[in-house]
Amino acid sequence: MKKISILALLASVASMFATGCNGSASSAAPERDSTYTTLTQPEWSRNAIIYEVNLRQYTPSASVTEFATHLPRLKELGVDILWFMPIHPISELNRKGELGSYYAVKDYKAFNPEFGTIEQFKEMVDSAHAMGMKVILDWVPNHTGCDNAWVTEHPEWFSVNEEGKMYGPFDWTDVYELNYDNREMRAAMVDALKFWLTDIDVDGFRCDVAGEVPTDFWDEARPQLDAAKADIFMLAEASKPELQKHAFNMGYNWPMKDLFSEIAATSGQYTFQKEGEPMRTFPLKYAPAIDSLLADQAREYPRDSYLMNMITNHDLNSWEGTEFERLGNLSQAFAVLSYTLPGMPLIYTGQETGMNRAFEFFKKDECPTWEPRNEYFEFYKQLGKLKHEQKALQAGEAGGAMKRYPTQCGHIYAFSRTKGESTVLVIVNLGPIEEYISFADEEPKLANLKNYFTGRSAKIPESLKPGEYLIYVK
Repeated sequence: MKKISILALLASVASMFATGCNGSASSAAPERDSTYTTLTQPEWSRNAIIYEVNLRQYTPSASVTEFATHLPRLKELGVDILWFMPIHPISELNRKGELGSYYAVKDYKAFNPEFGTIEQFKEMVDSAHAMGMKVILDWVPNHTGCDNAWVTEHPEWFSVNEEGKMYGPFDWTDVYELNYDNREMRAAMVDALKFWLTDIDVDGFRCDVAGEVPTDFWDEARPQLDAAKADIFMLAEASKPELQKHAFNMGYNWPMKDLFSEIAATSGQYTFQKEGEPMRTFPLKYAPAIDSLLADQAREYPRDSYLMNMITNHDLNSWEGTEFERLGNLSQAFAVLSYTLPGMPLIYTGQETGMNRAFEFFKKDECPTWEPRNEYFEFYKQLGKLKHEQKALQAGEAGGAMKRYPTQCGHIYAFSRTKGESTVLVIVNLGPIEEYISFADEEPKLANLKNYFTGRSAKIPESLKPGEYLIYVK
Protein backbone atom coordinates (compact mmCIF):
# COMPACT_ATOMS: atom_id res chain seq x y z
CA MET A 1 0.00 0.00 0.00
CA LYS A 2 1.29 3.44 -0.88
CA LYS A 3 1.83 5.57 2.26
CA ILE A 4 0.80 9.21 2.21
CA SER A 5 3.58 11.56 3.29
CA ILE A 6 3.23 13.56 6.49
CA LEU A 7 3.62 16.78 4.48
CA ALA A 8 0.87 15.74 2.10
CA LEU A 9 -1.41 14.79 5.00
CA LEU A 10 -0.80 18.12 6.74
CA ALA A 11 -1.39 19.97 3.48
CA SER A 12 -4.61 18.04 3.01
CA VAL A 13 -5.84 18.95 6.49
CA ALA A 14 -4.79 22.58 6.00
CA SER A 15 -6.70 22.72 2.73
CA MET A 16 -9.95 21.41 4.19
CA PHE A 17 -11.36 24.88 4.71
CA ALA A 18 -9.63 26.60 1.80
CA THR A 19 -10.29 24.01 -0.88
CA GLY A 20 -13.46 22.18 0.00
CA CYS A 21 -12.37 19.30 2.27
CA ASN A 22 -14.90 20.33 4.87
CA GLY A 23 -17.94 18.25 4.20
CA SER A 24 -19.63 15.51 2.24
CA ALA A 25 -22.67 15.04 0.09
CA SER A 26 -25.71 12.99 0.84
CA SER A 27 -25.70 9.47 -0.56
CA ALA A 28 -29.47 9.36 -0.83
CA ALA A 29 -30.94 8.50 -4.22
CA PRO A 30 -32.30 11.59 -6.02
CA GLU A 31 -36.01 12.16 -6.43
CA ARG A 32 -37.00 11.35 -10.00
CA ASP A 33 -39.42 12.78 -12.52
CA SER A 34 -42.27 10.29 -12.85
CA THR A 35 -42.87 11.20 -16.50
CA TYR A 36 -41.34 8.88 -19.08
CA THR A 37 -40.25 9.97 -22.52
CA THR A 38 -42.73 8.77 -25.12
CA LEU A 39 -39.81 7.55 -27.25
CA THR A 40 -38.54 4.00 -27.17
CA GLN A 41 -34.76 4.12 -26.91
CA PRO A 42 -33.08 1.84 -29.47
CA GLU A 43 -31.47 -1.07 -27.68
CA TRP A 44 -28.22 -0.48 -29.58
CA SER A 45 -28.00 2.98 -28.00
CA ARG A 46 -27.95 1.78 -24.39
CA ASN A 47 -24.18 1.26 -24.13
CA ALA A 48 -23.21 3.35 -27.16
CA ILE A 49 -20.30 5.75 -27.60
CA ILE A 50 -20.74 8.71 -29.95
CA TYR A 51 -17.88 10.15 -32.00
CA GLU A 52 -17.95 13.61 -33.60
CA VAL A 53 -16.33 13.66 -37.05
CA ASN A 54 -14.81 16.96 -38.19
CA LEU A 55 -14.53 15.82 -41.80
CA ARG A 56 -12.77 18.95 -43.06
CA GLN A 57 -9.89 18.44 -40.63
CA TYR A 58 -9.85 14.63 -40.46
CA THR A 59 -7.49 13.80 -43.33
CA PRO A 60 -5.13 15.68 -45.66
CA SER A 61 -7.66 15.54 -48.50
CA ALA A 62 -10.76 16.10 -46.31
CA SER A 63 -12.53 13.57 -48.52
CA VAL A 64 -15.15 11.18 -47.21
CA THR A 65 -13.42 8.38 -49.13
CA GLU A 66 -10.17 8.95 -47.24
CA PHE A 67 -12.10 9.18 -43.99
CA ALA A 68 -13.64 5.77 -44.71
CA THR A 69 -10.20 4.18 -44.32
CA HIS A 70 -10.41 5.12 -40.61
CA LEU A 71 -13.58 3.14 -39.96
CA PRO A 72 -11.73 0.01 -38.72
CA ARG A 73 -9.70 2.13 -36.29
CA LEU A 74 -12.83 3.82 -34.97
CA LYS A 75 -14.53 0.46 -34.57
CA GLU A 76 -11.54 -0.74 -32.55
CA LEU A 77 -11.80 2.41 -30.44
CA GLY A 78 -15.33 1.37 -29.50
CA VAL A 79 -17.30 3.91 -31.53
CA ASP A 80 -20.98 3.09 -32.12
CA ILE A 81 -22.37 6.35 -33.53
CA LEU A 82 -20.58 8.57 -36.05
CA TRP A 83 -21.87 12.14 -35.83
CA PHE A 84 -20.74 14.09 -38.88
CA MET A 85 -20.50 17.85 -38.61
CA PRO A 86 -22.61 19.36 -41.44
CA ILE A 87 -21.80 17.88 -44.84
CA HIS A 88 -23.93 20.25 -46.94
CA PRO A 89 -22.58 22.85 -49.41
CA ILE A 90 -21.62 26.08 -47.64
CA SER A 91 -22.99 29.47 -48.68
CA GLU A 92 -20.64 31.94 -50.33
CA LEU A 93 -22.57 35.13 -49.59
CA ASN A 94 -21.25 36.66 -46.33
CA ARG A 95 -18.97 33.63 -45.92
CA LYS A 96 -16.64 33.66 -42.93
CA GLY A 97 -13.00 32.86 -43.60
CA GLU A 98 -11.64 30.91 -46.55
CA LEU A 99 -14.06 27.98 -46.56
CA GLY A 100 -16.91 29.26 -44.43
CA SER A 101 -18.80 27.76 -41.53
CA TYR A 102 -20.27 24.28 -41.82
CA TYR A 103 -23.37 25.78 -40.24
CA ALA A 104 -24.18 28.17 -43.12
CA VAL A 105 -26.10 25.66 -45.24
CA LYS A 106 -26.60 26.42 -48.93
CA ASP A 107 -28.64 23.34 -49.88
CA TYR A 108 -30.19 20.85 -47.45
CA LYS A 109 -30.37 18.06 -50.03
CA ALA A 110 -26.85 18.31 -51.44
CA PHE A 111 -23.37 17.19 -50.41
CA ASN A 112 -20.43 19.56 -49.99
CA PRO A 113 -18.02 19.00 -52.93
CA GLU A 114 -15.20 19.88 -50.52
CA PHE A 115 -15.70 16.34 -49.18
CA GLY A 116 -16.45 14.40 -52.40
CA THR A 117 -19.77 13.25 -53.81
CA ILE A 118 -23.04 12.20 -52.24
CA GLU A 119 -22.55 8.74 -53.78
CA GLN A 120 -19.22 8.42 -51.97
CA PHE A 121 -20.86 9.49 -48.73
CA LYS A 122 -23.56 6.84 -49.21
CA GLU A 123 -20.82 4.22 -49.75
CA MET A 124 -19.21 5.28 -46.47
CA VAL A 125 -22.57 5.01 -44.68
CA ASP A 126 -22.99 1.49 -46.05
CA SER A 127 -19.48 0.56 -44.88
CA ALA A 128 -20.14 1.94 -41.40
CA HIS A 129 -23.38 -0.03 -41.20
CA ALA A 130 -21.55 -3.20 -42.24
CA MET A 131 -19.25 -2.69 -39.24
CA GLY A 132 -22.18 -2.22 -36.86
CA MET A 133 -21.90 1.57 -36.57
CA LYS A 134 -24.67 4.13 -36.96
CA VAL A 135 -24.34 7.46 -38.79
CA ILE A 136 -26.10 10.69 -37.80
CA LEU A 137 -25.87 14.06 -39.53
CA ASP A 138 -25.40 17.46 -37.98
CA TRP A 139 -28.53 19.36 -39.03
CA VAL A 140 -28.98 23.13 -39.00
CA PRO A 141 -32.71 23.83 -38.70
CA ASN A 142 -32.72 27.30 -37.15
CA HIS A 143 -31.15 29.21 -40.04
CA THR A 144 -29.70 28.84 -43.55
CA GLY A 145 -26.75 30.35 -45.36
CA CYS A 146 -27.39 33.74 -46.93
CA ASP A 147 -27.54 32.38 -50.49
CA ASN A 148 -29.61 29.29 -49.81
CA ALA A 149 -32.16 28.87 -52.61
CA TRP A 150 -34.96 29.34 -50.08
CA VAL A 151 -33.86 32.98 -49.60
CA THR A 152 -34.97 33.99 -53.09
CA GLU A 153 -37.56 31.30 -53.79
CA HIS A 154 -39.40 31.56 -50.45
CA PRO A 155 -38.47 34.79 -48.65
CA GLU A 156 -41.60 34.39 -46.52
CA TRP A 157 -39.91 31.42 -44.87
CA PHE A 158 -37.46 33.73 -43.07
CA SER A 159 -37.70 36.05 -40.10
CA VAL A 160 -37.32 39.76 -40.77
CA ASN A 161 -36.53 42.72 -38.55
CA GLU A 162 -38.43 45.99 -38.19
CA GLU A 163 -36.88 47.17 -41.45
CA GLY A 164 -38.13 44.07 -43.27
CA LYS A 165 -34.63 42.62 -43.65
CA MET A 166 -33.54 39.07 -42.98
CA TYR A 167 -31.07 38.59 -40.14
CA GLY A 168 -29.02 35.99 -38.36
CA PRO A 169 -29.35 35.04 -34.69
CA PHE A 170 -26.81 36.29 -32.13
CA ASP A 171 -23.76 37.68 -33.98
CA TRP A 172 -23.91 35.13 -36.81
CA THR A 173 -23.63 37.35 -39.87
CA ASP A 174 -23.33 34.53 -42.42
CA VAL A 175 -26.84 33.11 -41.92
CA TYR A 176 -30.52 34.09 -41.96
CA GLU A 177 -32.99 32.89 -39.34
CA LEU A 178 -35.95 30.78 -40.44
CA ASN A 179 -39.55 31.59 -39.52
CA TYR A 180 -41.27 28.59 -37.94
CA ASP A 181 -44.63 30.31 -38.04
CA ASN A 182 -44.69 29.35 -41.72
CA ARG A 183 -46.21 25.89 -42.18
CA GLU A 184 -44.80 25.43 -45.69
CA MET A 185 -41.27 25.97 -44.41
CA ARG A 186 -41.84 23.39 -41.68
CA ALA A 187 -42.99 20.86 -44.27
CA ALA A 188 -39.94 21.56 -46.45
CA MET A 189 -37.62 21.07 -43.48
CA VAL A 190 -39.17 17.69 -42.65
CA ASP A 191 -38.96 16.70 -46.32
CA ALA A 192 -35.23 17.48 -46.37
CA LEU A 193 -34.64 15.48 -43.19
CA LYS A 194 -36.54 12.52 -44.62
CA PHE A 195 -34.42 12.61 -47.79
CA TRP A 196 -31.27 11.71 -45.84
CA LEU A 197 -33.06 8.93 -43.97
CA THR A 198 -34.59 7.29 -47.02
CA ASP A 199 -32.17 8.03 -49.86
CA ILE A 200 -28.83 7.98 -48.01
CA ASP A 201 -29.87 5.68 -45.13
CA VAL A 202 -28.46 7.77 -42.26
CA ASP A 203 -29.70 6.85 -38.79
CA GLY A 204 -30.69 10.20 -37.34
CA PHE A 205 -29.59 13.73 -36.64
CA ARG A 206 -27.73 15.97 -34.22
CA CYS A 207 -29.76 19.17 -34.39
CA ASP A 208 -27.89 22.44 -34.04
CA VAL A 209 -29.28 24.96 -31.51
CA ALA A 210 -32.37 22.76 -31.26
CA GLY A 211 -33.73 24.84 -28.40
CA GLU A 212 -34.05 27.90 -30.66
CA VAL A 213 -36.55 26.02 -32.83
CA PRO A 214 -40.10 25.73 -31.43
CA THR A 215 -40.59 22.50 -29.50
CA ASP A 216 -43.89 21.85 -31.23
CA PHE A 217 -42.05 21.57 -34.56
CA TRP A 218 -39.88 18.77 -33.20
CA ASP A 219 -42.91 17.06 -31.67
CA GLU A 220 -44.64 17.19 -35.07
CA ALA A 221 -41.56 16.15 -37.02
CA ARG A 222 -40.48 13.13 -34.98
CA PRO A 223 -43.42 10.84 -35.93
CA GLN A 224 -42.90 11.71 -39.59
CA LEU A 225 -39.21 10.84 -39.36
CA ASP A 226 -40.01 7.59 -37.54
CA ALA A 227 -42.38 6.69 -40.37
CA ALA A 228 -39.58 7.26 -42.88
CA LYS A 229 -37.11 4.99 -41.06
CA ALA A 230 -37.37 2.91 -37.91
CA ASP A 231 -35.02 3.04 -34.93
CA ILE A 232 -33.59 6.49 -35.61
CA PHE A 233 -31.64 8.48 -33.03
CA MET A 234 -32.05 12.21 -32.42
CA LEU A 235 -29.58 14.37 -30.47
CA ALA A 236 -30.48 17.94 -29.47
CA GLU A 237 -27.79 20.55 -29.05
CA ALA A 238 -29.68 21.82 -26.03
CA SER A 239 -30.14 21.22 -22.32
CA LYS A 240 -33.92 21.63 -22.47
CA PRO A 241 -35.95 18.82 -20.86
CA GLU A 242 -39.13 19.45 -22.88
CA LEU A 243 -37.30 18.52 -26.09
CA GLN A 244 -36.78 15.00 -24.75
CA LYS A 245 -40.40 14.29 -23.91
CA HIS A 246 -41.47 13.40 -27.45
CA ALA A 247 -38.76 14.32 -29.98
CA PHE A 248 -35.15 13.75 -28.92
CA ASN A 249 -33.48 10.66 -27.52
CA MET A 250 -30.61 12.64 -26.07
CA GLY A 251 -29.63 16.20 -25.20
CA TYR A 252 -26.36 17.96 -24.45
CA ASN A 253 -25.15 17.86 -20.88
CA TRP A 254 -23.94 21.46 -21.04
CA PRO A 255 -24.41 21.94 -17.28
CA MET A 256 -22.09 19.02 -16.50
CA LYS A 257 -19.52 20.41 -18.93
CA ASP A 258 -19.69 23.73 -17.12
CA LEU A 259 -19.41 22.05 -13.74
CA PHE A 260 -16.33 20.13 -14.87
CA SER A 261 -14.70 23.46 -15.81
CA GLU A 262 -15.71 25.04 -12.50
CA ILE A 263 -14.28 22.17 -10.46
CA ALA A 264 -11.08 22.26 -12.51
CA ALA A 265 -10.80 26.03 -12.07
CA THR A 266 -11.31 25.67 -8.32
CA SER A 267 -8.39 23.23 -8.36
CA GLY A 268 -6.23 25.70 -10.28
CA GLN A 269 -6.26 23.76 -13.55
CA TYR A 270 -8.13 26.15 -15.88
CA THR A 271 -5.60 28.04 -18.03
CA PHE A 272 -7.49 29.03 -21.19
CA GLN A 273 -7.59 32.74 -21.99
CA LYS A 274 -8.97 34.32 -25.13
CA GLU A 275 -6.63 36.75 -26.81
CA GLY A 276 -7.29 40.29 -25.67
CA GLU A 277 -9.69 39.23 -22.93
CA PRO A 278 -9.20 38.84 -19.16
CA MET A 279 -8.95 35.38 -17.67
CA ARG A 280 -12.39 33.92 -17.12
CA THR A 281 -13.53 33.58 -13.52
CA PHE A 282 -15.60 30.72 -12.07
CA PRO A 283 -17.57 30.08 -8.89
CA LEU A 284 -15.89 27.77 -6.39
CA LYS A 285 -17.20 24.26 -6.97
CA TYR A 286 -16.14 20.90 -5.56
CA ALA A 287 -16.79 17.30 -6.54
CA PRO A 288 -20.02 16.84 -4.49
CA ALA A 289 -21.66 19.48 -6.69
CA ILE A 290 -21.98 16.66 -9.23
CA ASP A 291 -24.58 15.11 -6.91
CA SER A 292 -26.68 18.26 -6.86
CA LEU A 293 -26.63 18.53 -10.63
CA LEU A 294 -27.57 14.88 -11.12
CA ALA A 295 -30.44 15.29 -8.66
CA ASP A 296 -31.72 18.37 -10.52
CA GLN A 297 -31.54 16.55 -13.84
CA ALA A 298 -33.34 13.51 -12.43
CA ARG A 299 -36.20 15.79 -11.41
CA GLU A 300 -36.28 17.81 -14.63
CA TYR A 301 -35.77 15.29 -17.45
CA PRO A 302 -38.21 12.61 -18.60
CA ARG A 303 -37.28 9.15 -17.37
CA ASP A 304 -35.31 7.02 -19.83
CA SER A 305 -34.04 10.05 -21.74
CA TYR A 306 -30.27 10.46 -22.18
CA LEU A 307 -27.76 13.26 -21.73
CA MET A 308 -24.46 13.38 -23.61
CA ASN A 309 -21.37 13.77 -21.42
CA MET A 310 -18.21 15.33 -22.82
CA ILE A 311 -14.87 16.90 -22.01
CA THR A 312 -14.60 18.48 -25.47
CA ASN A 313 -16.42 18.96 -28.79
CA HIS A 314 -16.01 21.21 -31.83
CA ASP A 315 -17.37 24.32 -30.10
CA LEU A 316 -15.27 23.85 -26.99
CA ASN A 317 -12.12 22.98 -28.92
CA SER A 318 -12.30 25.96 -31.27
CA TRP A 319 -13.72 28.65 -29.01
CA GLU A 320 -13.41 27.71 -25.32
CA GLY A 321 -10.07 25.89 -25.12
CA THR A 322 -8.91 22.31 -25.40
CA GLU A 323 -9.72 19.85 -22.65
CA PHE A 324 -6.17 20.31 -21.37
CA GLU A 325 -6.57 24.10 -21.17
CA ARG A 326 -9.90 23.81 -19.37
CA LEU A 327 -9.35 20.73 -17.22
CA GLY A 328 -5.57 20.48 -16.93
CA ASN A 329 -4.23 17.38 -15.20
CA LEU A 330 -7.80 16.40 -14.30
CA SER A 331 -8.80 15.82 -17.94
CA GLN A 332 -8.54 12.03 -17.84
CA ALA A 333 -10.38 11.84 -14.52
CA PHE A 334 -13.23 13.83 -16.05
CA ALA A 335 -13.10 11.58 -19.13
CA VAL A 336 -13.60 8.61 -16.78
CA LEU A 337 -16.64 10.36 -15.32
CA SER A 338 -18.01 11.07 -18.81
CA TYR A 339 -18.01 7.31 -19.45
CA THR A 340 -19.29 6.16 -16.06
CA LEU A 341 -21.84 8.76 -14.94
CA PRO A 342 -25.40 8.33 -16.31
CA GLY A 343 -25.61 9.16 -20.01
CA MET A 344 -23.62 8.62 -23.20
CA PRO A 345 -19.96 9.66 -23.68
CA LEU A 346 -18.69 11.73 -26.61
CA ILE A 347 -15.28 11.60 -28.29
CA TYR A 348 -14.34 14.48 -30.59
CA THR A 349 -11.95 14.26 -33.55
CA GLY A 350 -8.40 14.05 -32.22
CA GLN A 351 -9.40 13.52 -28.59
CA GLU A 352 -8.28 9.91 -28.81
CA THR A 353 -4.77 11.09 -29.79
CA GLY A 354 -4.38 13.57 -26.93
CA MET A 355 -4.31 16.42 -29.47
CA ASN A 356 -3.66 19.60 -27.49
CA ARG A 357 -4.53 22.37 -29.92
CA ALA A 358 -7.58 24.05 -31.38
CA PHE A 359 -8.71 23.33 -34.93
CA GLU A 360 -9.17 26.20 -37.33
CA PHE A 361 -12.90 26.60 -37.92
CA PHE A 362 -13.21 28.42 -41.23
CA LYS A 363 -10.28 26.97 -43.18
CA LYS A 364 -8.40 23.74 -43.75
CA ASP A 365 -6.12 22.77 -40.89
CA GLU A 366 -3.55 20.05 -40.31
CA CYS A 367 -5.15 16.73 -39.41
CA PRO A 368 -4.27 14.89 -36.19
CA THR A 369 -1.45 12.35 -36.09
CA TRP A 370 -3.43 9.12 -36.08
CA GLU A 371 -0.53 6.69 -36.15
CA PRO A 372 1.22 5.34 -34.23
CA ARG A 373 -1.55 4.93 -31.72
CA ASN A 374 -0.54 6.25 -28.34
CA GLU A 375 -1.57 5.93 -24.70
CA TYR A 376 -4.65 8.10 -25.27
CA PHE A 377 -6.02 5.71 -27.87
CA GLU A 378 -5.51 2.81 -25.46
CA PHE A 379 -7.13 4.81 -22.62
CA TYR A 380 -10.29 5.54 -24.62
CA LYS A 381 -10.31 2.04 -26.09
CA GLN A 382 -10.31 0.63 -22.55
CA LEU A 383 -13.09 2.99 -21.48
CA GLY A 384 -15.08 1.93 -24.54
CA LYS A 385 -14.69 -1.72 -23.61
CA LEU A 386 -15.84 -0.90 -20.08
CA LYS A 387 -18.92 0.91 -21.38
CA HIS A 388 -19.82 -1.96 -23.70
CA GLU A 389 -19.30 -4.80 -21.24
CA GLN A 390 -20.81 -3.41 -18.04
CA LYS A 391 -24.61 -3.35 -18.02
CA ALA A 392 -24.45 -1.08 -14.99
CA LEU A 393 -23.18 1.69 -17.31
CA GLN A 394 -26.02 1.50 -19.81
CA ALA A 395 -27.82 4.76 -20.51
CA GLY A 396 -31.30 5.55 -19.32
CA GLU A 397 -33.45 3.27 -17.21
CA ALA A 398 -31.49 0.21 -18.36
CA GLY A 399 -28.41 1.32 -16.42
CA GLY A 400 -27.59 0.90 -12.77
CA ALA A 401 -28.56 3.52 -10.22
CA MET A 402 -25.73 5.43 -8.58
CA LYS A 403 -24.69 4.85 -4.98
CA ARG A 404 -22.46 7.57 -3.57
CA TYR A 405 -19.73 7.04 -0.99
CA PRO A 406 -19.13 10.52 0.49
CA THR A 407 -15.67 11.19 1.86
CA GLN A 408 -14.28 13.66 4.37
CA CYS A 409 -12.72 15.57 1.51
CA GLY A 410 -14.80 17.31 -1.14
CA HIS A 411 -12.18 16.66 -3.81
CA ILE A 412 -12.55 12.86 -3.70
CA TYR A 413 -15.59 11.63 -5.62
CA ALA A 414 -16.58 7.99 -5.20
CA PHE A 415 -19.63 6.13 -6.48
CA SER A 416 -20.78 2.76 -7.74
CA ARG A 417 -23.39 1.65 -10.23
CA THR A 418 -24.87 -1.85 -10.11
CA LYS A 419 -27.19 -3.69 -12.47
CA GLY A 420 -27.69 -7.40 -11.83
CA GLU A 421 -24.25 -9.02 -11.74
CA SER A 422 -22.55 -5.92 -13.12
CA THR A 423 -20.93 -3.48 -10.69
CA VAL A 424 -18.62 -0.55 -11.44
CA LEU A 425 -16.96 1.41 -8.63
CA VAL A 426 -15.25 4.71 -9.49
CA ILE A 427 -13.02 6.87 -7.28
CA VAL A 428 -11.35 10.05 -8.56
CA ASN A 429 -9.39 12.92 -7.03
CA LEU A 430 -10.55 16.20 -8.59
CA GLY A 431 -8.48 18.37 -6.29
CA PRO A 432 -5.14 20.23 -6.48
CA ILE A 433 -3.11 18.03 -4.14
CA GLU A 434 -2.75 14.43 -3.03
CA GLU A 435 -5.69 13.61 -0.78
CA TYR A 436 -6.18 11.05 1.97
CA ILE A 437 -9.19 8.78 1.34
CA SER A 438 -11.46 8.74 4.37
CA PHE A 439 -15.10 7.81 3.89
CA ALA A 440 -17.62 9.86 5.85
CA ASP A 441 -20.10 7.02 6.24
CA GLU A 442 -20.39 3.70 4.46
CA GLU A 443 -17.31 2.34 2.67
CA PRO A 444 -17.54 0.56 -0.68
CA LYS A 445 -17.70 -3.21 -0.53
CA LEU A 446 -14.74 -4.61 -2.46
CA ALA A 447 -15.55 -8.34 -2.39
CA ASN A 448 -15.39 -9.86 -5.88
CA LEU A 449 -14.24 -6.56 -7.41
CA LYS A 450 -11.03 -6.16 -9.38
CA ASN A 451 -9.05 -3.24 -10.72
CA TYR A 452 -10.34 -2.74 -14.26
CA PHE A 453 -6.96 -1.71 -15.68
CA THR A 454 -4.69 -4.20 -13.86
CA GLY A 455 -7.00 -7.15 -13.15
CA ARG A 456 -5.80 -7.25 -9.53
CA SER A 457 -8.15 -7.62 -6.58
CA ALA A 458 -9.70 -4.34 -5.50
CA LYS A 459 -7.86 -2.50 -2.75
CA ILE A 460 -8.42 1.15 -2.00
CA PRO A 461 -5.16 3.04 -1.43
CA GLU A 462 -4.67 5.48 1.42
CA SER A 463 -4.50 8.42 -0.96
CA LEU A 464 -4.94 9.58 -4.54
CA LYS A 465 -2.82 12.13 -6.39
CA PRO A 466 -4.50 15.01 -8.28
CA GLY A 467 -6.32 13.63 -11.32
CA GLU A 468 -5.74 10.02 -10.26
CA TYR A 469 -8.65 7.65 -10.84
CA LEU A 470 -9.60 4.10 -9.92
CA ILE A 471 -12.15 1.84 -11.61
CA TYR A 472 -13.14 -1.44 -10.02
CA VAL A 473 -15.49 -3.91 -11.68
CA LYS A 474 -17.29 -7.12 -10.91
